[in-house]
Amino acid sequence: MKVIAIRDNSNSRNTKNKIFLGIVIFFSLLTILPIILIVGELVVKGIGQINLSFFTEVAPDTLQAMVAKANGETIPGGIANGITGSILIVVLAAVMAIPFGIITGIYLYETPGKRYSNIIRDIADVLQGVPSIVLGLIVYLWVVKHITHSYSALAGSVSLAIMMLPLIIRSTEETLKMIPGTLKEAAVALGVPYHKIILRVLIPSSFSGLLTGILISISRILGETAPLMLTTLGNPRINWDITHPTSAVPLLIWQFYNDPNMVELIWSSSLFLMGFVLTLNIISKRISAKHSIH
Repeated sequence: MKVIAIRDNSNSRNTKNKIFLGIVIFFSLLTILPIILIVGELVVKGIGQINLSFFTEVAPDTLQAMVAKANGETIPGGIANGITGSILIVVLAAVMAIPFGIITGIYLYETPGKRYSNIIRDIADVLQGVPSIVLGLIVYLWVVKHITHSYSALAGSVSLAIMMLPLIIRSTEETLKMIPGTLKEAAVALGVPYHKIILRVLIPSSFSGLLTGILISISRILGETAPLMLTTLGNPRINWDITHPTSAVPLLIWQFYNDPNMVELIWSSSLFLMGFVLTLNIISKRISAKHSIH
């Protein structure tokens, strides 16, 4: 009788496990369904405009788009001015934010519980929640009005660098916390100077985590439009001068949205931006998985 009772309990447990597993799979699929639908919609509506000129030519004007649509042709031109502008602004923002973010993250890791580190950590957490339009407005007053005296790529990069900073600071601190303490203790026991422990032990050991945090922060700012509307304004031509107004892919999407003749370019530009961000995320995941700290 005991054997029968044990078998009955085992069958009941297996049935419950299968039901629970089915529920988990169902809600997991339900969670990723929106992203699948979004990507599918972008591919269906945006792939028609993707060709070589899309990456090598600047955005067309309203008349060119109107004539092409009237003739049933593909809208000429592309988003080369937006791609180059996004690259310029993001690279400048990364140059500003990465060194400060990593150094501040190391400081927070090395001084846990200290008054100043707690204040910095709280400010970083608050900064993550500040709306991007507010940061754009502040940078407009700081940089556009008083430093460059005009819209510029430099002003846009400052606003995006402020958005990147808290992400890099917090990811650096959390990554360093994952490093086994024995590594640092061994270096200290060997009499290695403190700056060499940071440069030769901590940073190399946490390189994958730091790089992942940087890539995620870049992905976060790539699609920002609001701060760039107040700082870079846009440019119909390709521009590499950081003191001049510059276009960016999110800005072009906004401009296309305001022109009924450019609807197809909205989808193509969004598809390009989504593909770029997804690629960065996949790269960061691969790096994190390959060089994870065990």
